[in-house]
Amino acid sequence: MHLISIDDLSTADIETLFKLSDGFLEIASRSIKKVPTLRGRTIINVFLEPSTRTQSSFELAGKRLSADVINIKGSSSSVSKGESLKDTILTLESYRPDIIVMRHPQVGASRMATRYTSASVVNAGDGTGEHPTQCLLDLYSLRRTYGDLQGLKVAIVGDILRSRVARSNLFGFRKMGIDVRLVGPPTLMPPGIEYWDVPIYQDLAALDDVDVIYLLRMQLERARGKVPPVPSLREYSRIWGLSSLKVKPGQRVMHPGPINRGVELSGDLADDDRSLILHQVESGLAVRMAILYQCLAGSLTEESAG
Repeated sequence: MHLISIDDLSTADIETLFKLSDGFLEIASRSIKKVPTLRGRTIINVFLEPSTRTQSSFELAGKRLSADVINIKGSSSSVSKGESLKDTILTLESYRPDIIVMRHPQVGASRMATRYTSASVVNAGDGTGEHPTQCLLDLYSLRRTYGDLQGLKVAIVGDILRSRVARSNLFGFRKMGIDVRLVGPPTLMPPGIEYWDVPIYQDLAALDDVDVIYLLRMQLERARGKVPPVPSLREYSRIWGLSSLKVKPGQRVMHPGPINRGVELSGDLADDDRSLILHQVESGLAVRMAILYQCLAGSLTEESAG
């Protein structure tokens, strides 16, 4: 089993992962947080792009399942010396890993990797392509918070242009019956977005009737050598930044991280009780444990996960 795109999963697949995640979430509350589920299995985390939350989450998920976990980062990999991704994957395949979790700056890198390994490949983010495990943890966080997802209204706000999270979440949220809209300036909307069949707004008034405001970070590191999509971060924050005063009672705020306090959201909103940011992180560990388990032990009963 590979997980490259959120479209690889049916609604039934997602519900199964949620049930597994419930069990793994309970494990996190124990004094001994380790289970022998994947003992003797090998997981290689290949992160060729900077990451804190996703990389540490996958590493901890593997270790809590008792797998042998190897971490490879861009600066310490042979890719930094000019080796091709194909040769890197072929080299890792010689170690007979069971799962390769991969983050790469190029769209489609994870799918390409499936051609050169018999291991399960999990896409942990490929350029501006997709980030399916982020979508799954966000869905799980919403389910823990609201219960039924059908008809929930979510606005994704900010740098849609360069966000793999926006793409995965748009597809995955709608698959689970969530009403999604995109909000942001025209310069932060990708070409061809009119074919995405999703409501697009260019004013924060579009947030008035939603249940959840999903904020995105300005990814200026992906705009090197190009005309900046906004005059400055200060100007973006003035018009599009969110503070606790702009969030209506009952609304919740989400963010995939890392957050930029004072840009897309104020510091007080990040720490507000209406923020689900740390709730997402907690959900992410349980969901990624479920994903690793399902990749290798999907034929086993769910009860055996705990």
